[in-house]
Amino acid sequence: MKFSLSLAALACGLLACSAASADTLKKIADSGKITLAYRESSVPFSYLAGAGQPIGFSVDISNAVVDAVKKQLGRNDIKVELQAVTSQNRIPLITNGTVDLECGSTTNNTARGKDVQFAINYFYTGTRLLVKKADGIKNYADLAKKTVASTTGTTNAQVIRKYNRDNNLDMDLVLGKDHNDSMLLVESGRAAAFAMDDILLFGLKANANKPADWDVVGDSLQVEPYACMLRKDDPQFQALVNGVIGGMMKSGDFEKLYNKWFLSPIAPKSQSLGLPMSKELRDNLTAQSDKPAV
Repeated sequence: MKFSLSLAALACGLLACSAASADTLKKIADSGKITLAYRESSVPFSYLAGAGQPIGFSVDISNAVVDAVKKQLGRNDIKVELQAVTSQNRIPLITNGTVDLECGSTTNNTARGKDVQFAINYFYTGTRLLVKKADGIKNYADLAKKTVASTTGTTNAQVIRKYNRDNNLDMDLVLGKDHNDSMLLVESGRAAAFAMDDILLFGLKANANKPADWDVVGDSLQVEPYACMLRKDDPQFQALVNGVIGGMMKSGDFEKLYNKWFLSPIAPKSQSLGLPMSKELRDNLTAQSDKPAV
């Protein structure tokens, strides 16, 4: 009897495991929809360039995942719903099931890996500073006893806070609710600099009313990977997402997509960021690693 109960318990455990592993795909099949997260100002990854739907490098990757989901489920009628997220709420909206996939400007690190799963890393960046050229700020030492902005819920806020403490700069850190809000703090004179991932700063500069008035300065404080984010313990969906991104990296489609968003004119002002692919990212086209930052 004990042996039979043990077998039954094992069988239930295996069934539960199987159900959990197919959770996102089953959820999509049952509901007939997939919900994608997007950012409003993470240029050129995921952003609004007008009144229409979000566009960007990460949006194109998300759409490729949707195509793969439809193919795997044999369902062309799967609807796509879009959910705006911020740095602060993006992880909770993944974990509570509101959002199925978040591809934007999210750093893959070990702390976040306790709550969510990351796909293959698709970008590498570091914290630098967006400043007004006229202010003459060149590096972090120039910000001693000044106010510096960052964005709520980002790793950059933690990085600049630690750098400030370690170097006794006595900076006052203020946090914007999103990247546009943080840039506005500098534009309005309430902060001397905006500390954020350099690629996002280049994007904000390119789309500013007067791009020539702004500069991205300072040493890169760390190198961190970006990756798509999904729910934990969902190997089936993770394999699908990784298959899409890895397949693009192998076929050359990923580099074409990179060139489209980082080396060509982009909306809304037809400005090019002019950023060649980094060595870290080029190496990962082959390695296809999802290794997190510490």
